Amino acid sequence: MAKLTKTATIAAVAEGADISKAQAKAALETLADLAYKNAKDGFTIPGLGKVSIRQTKAREMVMRFGPREGETVKVPAKKKLKFTYLKAAKEAIGV
Repeated sequence: MAKLTKTATIAAVAEGADISKAQAKAALETLADLAYKNAKDGFTIPGLGKVSIRQTKAREMVMRFGPREGETVKVPAKKKLKFTYLKAAKEAIGV
């Protein structure tokens, strides 16, 4: 199967839900906006997984290659976006 493009995804959702492509596009955009706005609290996409933000700690690491090889550098603490698949989704995909 070929890579599913945004247009193909919208068309598939429209056909599956028996709605227009414009309605399907609006629904998917709304779902994405909800995920963006609620990621800090944890946002679950029903049947697929959970979007959340993870805080990493500040740490030191040794450069392994390049002109600074062997040098110790400090990596600051930062926030990362994390997506966790639901168990049912993993089983359906076969992971």
